[in-house]
Amino acid sequence: MTREEPGASGGGRAAGEENAREAWREEPADLRLVPLALAAWAAAAVALGVAGWWVVAGVGLCLVAATVLLAPTVLRWRFRGRVRERGRDAGRGRRLRATAWAGVLLCAAAGAASAGLHAADLRRGPVPVLAQEYGRAWVEATVTSDPRLTRPRVSGQGMVPVSVVMDIEVVRVERAGGGAVRTRTPVLLIVPPGADRRAWLGLLPSTRLRIGGRFAPPREPGDPFAAVLKARSGPPRIVGAPSALQRTAGGLRAGLRTATDGLAPDARALLPGLVVGDTSRIGTELRDAFEATDLTHLLAVSGSNLSIVLLLLVGRPGRAARAERGGLAPRIGLSLRGTALAGGGLTLAFVVVCRPEPSVLRAAACGLVALLAIATGRRRSLVPALAAVVLVLVLYDPWLARSYGFLLSVLATGALLVVAPGWSEALRLRGVPGRLAEALAAALAAQAVSAPVVVVFAGRTSLVAIPANLFAELAVAPATVFGFVALAVAPLWAAGAQGAAWVAGWPAGWIAGVARAGAELPGAELAWPGGWWGGAALALVTVAVVAGVRRLRHRTWPVVGVVLLLVLVVARPVPLVRWISGWPPPGWVFAMCQVGQGDATVLAAGEGAGVVVDAGPDPVAVDRCLRELEVRSVPLLVLTHFHADHVTGLPGVLKGRAVGAVQTTGLDEPPGQAGFVRRVAGEAGVPVVRAVAGERRRIGALEWRVLWPPAGPGPPDGGPNDASVTLLVRAPGGASLLLLGDLEPPAQRALWRAHPELGAVDVLKVAHHGSPHQDPGLTGAVRPRLALVSAGRENPYGHPSPRTLAALRAGGARVLRTDRDGAIAVAGAGEGLVAVARGW
Repeated sequence: MTREEPGASGGGRAAGEENAREAWREEPADLRLVPLALAAWAAAAVALGVAGWWVVAGVGLCLVAATVLLAPTVLRWRFRGRVRERGRDAGRGRRLRATAWAGVLLCAAAGAASAGLHAADLRRGPVPVLAQEYGRAWVEATVTSDPRLTRPRVSGQGMVPVSVVMDIEVVRVERAGGGAVRTRTPVLLIVPPGADRRAWLGLLPSTRLRIGGRFAPPREPGDPFAAVLKARSGPPRIVGAPSALQRTAGGLRAGLRTATDGLAPDARALLPGLVVGDTSRIGTELRDAFEATDLTHLLAVSGSNLSIVLLLLVGRPGRAARAERGGLAPRIGLSLRGTALAGGGLTLAFVVVCRPEPSVLRAAACGLVALLAIATGRRRSLVPALAAVVLVLVLYDPWLARSYGFLLSVLATGALLVVAPGWSEALRLRGVPGRLAEALAAALAAQAVSAPVVVVFAGRTSLVAIPANLFAELAVAPATVFGFVALAVAPLWAAGAQGAAWVAGWPAGWIAGVARAGAELPGAELAWPGGWWGGAALALVTVAVVAGVRRLRHRTWPVVGVVLLLVLVVARPVPLVRWISGWPPPGWVFAMCQVGQGDATVLAAGEGAGVVVDAGPDPVAVDRCLRELEVRSVPLLVLTHFHADHVTGLPGVLKGRAVGAVQTTGLDEPPGQAGFVRRVAGEAGVPVVRAVAGERRRIGALEWRVLWPPAGPGPPDGGPNDASVTLLVRAPGGASLLLLGDLEPPAQRALWRAHPELGAVDVLKVAHHGSPHQDPGLTGAVRPRLALVSAGRENPYGHPSPRTLAALRAGGARVLRTDRDGAIAVAGAGEGLVAVARGW
């Protein structure tokens, strides 16, 4: 490759640069380092899960085998002047193959040895002993990560409290009645919900703490810490200030958060995450939207963030290693080596400010390899650079070998380097514009290799990931660039930082909007079997799809048909879904949504209207169910009681719908969840009223009566389940329904005695998800024709109980259950009563 002479014409220079780019593009990838990196990776992953003696034996075998393979080459080199060369070419080939295999074995030995040493650190010292004994102790420890909040989730009838967690390194242990012991042991610290959350969340890495609490073993054997320490309540006791470097980084991150305070909620939450990986403001709903659209890589700082900054400095990769490079460097007079030094400084600052997470370390290492190529003036090869990065990082931190995030990051980067260029060229040959072809090929390649891994631990795959990534990519660069400007300017000029953040807020809001819009599509996610078998199955399907596309590449109409079919699967227009699946059936009067382990049912109340009884544990699931039922307004939402599996989905019912009122039971237990209902309803401007036994309501042809709980001091045992609002409903067309909430046998018995007029009903919503605790007297009195059970798949409670199901069937009821049948809709009345299951 030659450079243009000073007198060359502009056209000649442009042609020369284009030829250089073609040469760069066509140069075959150097894959020699790939087997070495894979060997170290695999060996480290295996060694972390086996006993130490097995690791020693494996390392020894690898070293012996490598020595055997290298011995002939060493001897030949030692006596090369005394041995006559015969069969030189064939011998050289054998020696090269032997050397390559020896290199693989040596890297495997290094990976296993590093993993064995790191795993041994978790078994040494007093901390593992304390964990096995669930002992208490005082410790001094250094914070090694940013504090973070656990995600709120429903567990059974309640919400799991949100706690602060962080990684620490215990350096000193003091037990009651014993002396202090020095150690260096990684531990996961959990701060109880009652502690001063703001004080704990404000801690910076490198801060020294004195902590008292109880130790426990890690949940999983492969966790990268020796124990879990559950701290005592109260504020953190700081015995050592953070380092100056971490204080500077913390100040920059705090300055960015301050600069974004005036932005719209989504931009305010997302921008710090895009720039420095600070996700502290991102709520559950927005995070779920990013997961549904496979955009979570934008929330974890990765190579794209650093590459955008480096591209500003050095220009396009094809020109970055030459004196004619682009970017800001030549315009401000930086030489090649000066550019490398400036890029190295940027990379170091990037790691410090963004924290040394796996994706940040990989991005930084790739950047340093590229900058080394710039400093030497030679063209770099990115595939060997990625392999070298993987090898170095796995040897430095073997726990990365078992990190799904690290695996996804490497696979996506490898796809961009190996697969995407060929696909991009194929798209160009078919008339797709260059930049669009590159973006589309990158999204397709990254999704093809990462989707099988996502399925392994998530049990689902996104059908909107590719278009979502394409639309989001339009805004990533401007949001990142102006976000970094706000980060850098904030300590010096607050108004300037706010201005840069305001500009960055527009593209950040666009990205959040893409995630929300994609997640709201009915077919955004496709359930898929989880685990490694599920991942392998999806990988085979992906290979088959790619092969099919290659066969159909010259046939326009089949491709258009496939794309149209995919659009219909994702959009799932209700008329089309109803025509294909028969669900919901025409004239449905009652529907039981599939919301997992919880309750959410709907009574038809006229065109586009429905009375909703309970909201389930998941806002997304109940919102999707109501959209499928075409319920656009909710005259009344009845929450039978305040357990989390009945009320946590409230935001999903309120989303985009006019809700007249929320009616609740009179027992405000659990108080936290009762407060949640009032807070969410108040923010939406929806009044909350009490249900009163004996009250009657009517909306059009739908009428119902509240049977329970009775007025007075409380239900029989005073518990939330026995305070469930119970409704006797007469649906349009005359079908009768009894909705029991979660009543337990004492309350069921009291209900039956208080209303002896109760007779046979068409539909019974079985109490408490079909638990074994049912009153046979009530079941015998109402003699339902249909018994419907709402339960989650593979729930840990054994719901519904086989004994309950057998008793209902013995009484003549047809039993349907959401854990097996999916959502259920009831239509008709009398002899024409039918129940249609949506299925999975």
